[in-house]
Amino acid sequence: MGLKKKLRKSSATASAKKIKQYAEKSNSVRISYHEKVCAERMKTLFKAIDEMRADIKNLHSDMNKGKGVISFVIILGGLIGAAISFFKWNG
Repeated sequence: MGLKKKLRKSSATASAKKIKQYAEKSNSVRISYHEKVCAERMKTLFKAIDEMRADIKNLHSDMNKGKGVISFVIILGGLIGAAISFFKWNG
């Protein structure tokens, strides 16, 4: 009877070891797949952030151009208004 118990115990521990090894391999496969998926997501996020930075730079340059045009129009309008008022009242 003692021999049968030892055999059952040793086979149970052997099967438990096999299950544990399989679980570790399975978990490592899942973790590596998860890391691969996360790396791809991070790559996509970094690409999107870089594109947004480029768009923001373009918007800043467009705003600066618009500010320059508005300033020029205001100065030009002021000069034209000053010239008209000078000739109208000195007239």
